[in-house]
Amino acid sequence: MAKATLTISSKNYSSWSLRGWLLAKFAGLEFEEVVTAPDDPSARAELLLLSSSILVPCLRHEGATVWDTLAIGEYLNEIMPQAGLLPDDRVQRAHCRSISGEIHSGFTTLRSSLPVNLKGHFPGFKIWSRAQADIDRVCTIWRDCLGKSGGPFLFGERRTMADAMYAPVVTRFMTYDVKLDPLLVTYACTIMAMPEMQEWTEAAKAEPADVEELEVEY
Repeated sequence: MAKATLTISSKNYSSWSLRGWLLAKFAGLEFEEVVTAPDDPSARAELLLLSSSILVPCLRHEGATVWDTLAIGEYLNEIMPQAGLLPDDRVQRAHCRSISGEIHSGFTTLRSSLPVNLKGHFPGFKIWSRAQADIDRVCTIWRDCLGKSGGPFLFGERRTMADAMYAPVVTRFMTYDVKLDPLLVTYACTIMAMPEMQEWTEAAKAEPADVEELEVEY
């Protein structure tokens, strides 16, 4: 039996759950999933951006309870440093932490106007100018990282915390048909082709429950 549990909410809609789940997978941690019910008030508050305190995902491991995605990433890096969730180089490590923190605390317009929905596909989706500014900033971050590292991931050959943190953004770009230049298309395809993302996406598409508030009709 796994020594750890990871509490998550919807695989179709929850960007935070995906981040925590990928971090645990990247680290190689054996864990058991605990899925909150779709009608759970705290889960819906998280999905609908109605709560400033995000308690999902929540990792429980050997007496520790960690419920913030950045904290989960730091904790996993501490107990399983060989996984390389943070780069070995001091400067790259600082950069990885900075861009992970930026997506963790910012991009509110992107979150609200392009909610995660792995089942959905909305070609020709009209993007607000403020959301486009967020998209442009994400693209700048990705180009800078890939230009310095050479890819295929943001910090080179190894998946890091940053790739887990930006994976939900990749799904948003796919769902809402956001146009990307060839370098970023390659990165997005690399993320979506990971076995972990394939597993998550298949499970998301098999979820029976929909959250009507997150279904775009225009």
